[in-house]
Amino acid sequence: MKNTLYTLVGVIAGFALAGLLLFIIRAPAGEPIRLQPAPTKEPIAVHVIGAVPRPGLYEFAQGARVQDAIDAAGGLLSSANVESINLAALLEDGQQLNIPYRTGQEPSGQSSSNGDEGLNLPGATEEPGDNGGGDNELININTASLEELDSLPGIGPTIAQRIIDYRDENGPFAVIEDILNVSGIGPSTFDQIKDLITV
Repeated sequence: MKNTLYTLVGVIAGFALAGLLLFIIRAPAGEPIRLQPAPTKEPIAVHVIGAVPRPGLYEFAQGARVQDAIDAAGGLLSSANVESINLAALLEDGQQLNIPYRTGQEPSGQSSSNGDEGLNLPGATEEPGDNGGGDNELININTASLEELDSLPGIGPTIAQRIIDYRDENGPFAVIEDILNVSGIGPSTFDQIKDLITV
């Protein structure tokens, strides 16, 4: 009788031990690996005006170039002055990209088809004296407010603030060419504004 009891206890203990070993061996599965999406950079906003079919405000990924902005605005009009455009230049957030017209091919009234509400000044760069009293409308880059600088073609609020910061740190501009020292203003932008500014 005792032998039977011992045998029964041994069998039960064996099953219990086997169950314990099986439980230990089968460790619970870990959490599945989840790949997080790569962080995306905020898009930049650029105001495209001038000699394009669809001027307006467009958003681009960071690293976009002038050619991307022109494509988004429908390409270049036949009257665009392509030689003065740096298609490889990087776009900046808040930039106003003014695509200039060829001399003598500016639209009459400058608002017949562009709808730029006075922001587009493509003719002013080539014909500063045609409106009579043009000298009175020159913007003094040493005293101009951010809004006045922002109204210049090719100068958005970001670059306008840089101009103000530059003159605060380095003193007034001695000649208008000194504005080329401001980050973001290159020869093509200077060509657009040189007849609209003074010191």
